[in-house]
Amino acid sequence: MRLSVAEAPIRLTFGQKLANLNWPLVLLLVMTTTFGIAMLYSAAQGWDPWASRQLVRFGVGLSLMLTIALIDIRVWMHYAYVIYFLGLALLILVEMAGSAGMGAQRWIDLGWITFQPSEFMKMTLVLGLARYFHSVGLEDIGRVRFLIVPLMMILAPTTLVLRQPDLGTAIMLLLGGGAVLFMVGVRLWKFAVVIALGLGALPVAWSMLLSYQRKRILTFFDPESDPLGAGYHILQSKIALGSGGIAGKGFLLNTQSQLSFLPERHTDFIFAMLAEEFGLIGGLALLSLYFLMLAYAVVVSLRVRNQFGRILGIGVCFTVFLSVFINVAMVMGLVPVVGVPLPLISYGGTAMLSVLFGFGLLLSASIHREVPVGRHVNFDSF
Repeated sequence: MRLSVAEAPIRLTFGQKLANLNWPLVLLLVMTTTFGIAMLYSAAQGWDPWASRQLVRFGVGLSLMLTIALIDIRVWMHYAYVIYFLGLALLILVEMAGSAGMGAQRWIDLGWITFQPSEFMKMTLVLGLARYFHSVGLEDIGRVRFLIVPLMMILAPTTLVLRQPDLGTAIMLLLGGGAVLFMVGVRLWKFAVVIALGLGALPVAWSMLLSYQRKRILTFFDPESDPLGAGYHILQSKIALGSGGIAGKGFLLNTQSQLSFLPERHTDFIFAMLAEEFGLIGGLALLSLYFLMLAYAVVVSLRVRNQFGRILGIGVCFTVFLSVFINVAMVMGLVPVVGVPLPLISYGGTAMLSVLFGFGLLLSASIHREVPVGRHVNFDSF
């Protein structure tokens, strides 16, 4: 099979792809990750065990991201459903034979590597939805029957992730999928109907939560009610945030972390440790870096001429934004503790590779922004 006549003329050389690669965005990603590695160094008061491993993972992830970026965007569209269902299959594998830890069954342990498929599902869901909505016409999006498939694509992984249980990632899948639906033009009244149904199902959802999840939500409203139990994490996080003041205590001078009062200082609560060391100024500096990175990425995505690339790029940006927002709001006590890592900052190989995979797709869309992509691409020559 061959590409259509409209698509065939544009075929970029390797040199042209490198020239079109958005190096400023790559630099922003490197700067953000450097911030994270410095925090992991501080958390352990040395390179081991976290900072050195995270540096190696970033090197691997950066190479993977650049490789993904140089692959023709039509290849990613062609295999979008395959990648989505591969991610779904991994979630089913977790359900059947996943590795358990800390009261949850979220990982697949291959012996030499352990990874969390739900993290990859955040990006593969965006990829699958981008393929679907690129393939249907704008006039079809307004018809309810054309929304059944994408809703099933969102609900299937969300249900599997909830069973692990991982409430934070499940919420992200729902919100990320909903953002894509909104972006492609689904009417607001349909969101209102779904929200109303969701509110009506809250009693059922509450009954399905595990006891510790219910306690986390209840403790969110009054952390002092259980200061040594469910409220411990958020209380210690607030102490760390407040003790940093305006300018912080200084690099490597985090008492809450060094004295082991701050839990999960290298993962979920790393932002609290950063605020203790660098204060309000350091926290705002990191948030400004995120804002610059994501705003730049959105602009890059909007310049893509094909709908698949635009949906994919903005979907990736929104997914990363959700992770940043939920994590920072969580450590400040604005939302319940749900265990969402801070992108490129928190320790964790799967989370980092997932984010870099998503940005690789975005960069691929940017490199091939002038390449016309038909609704159904079939090819043998790529």
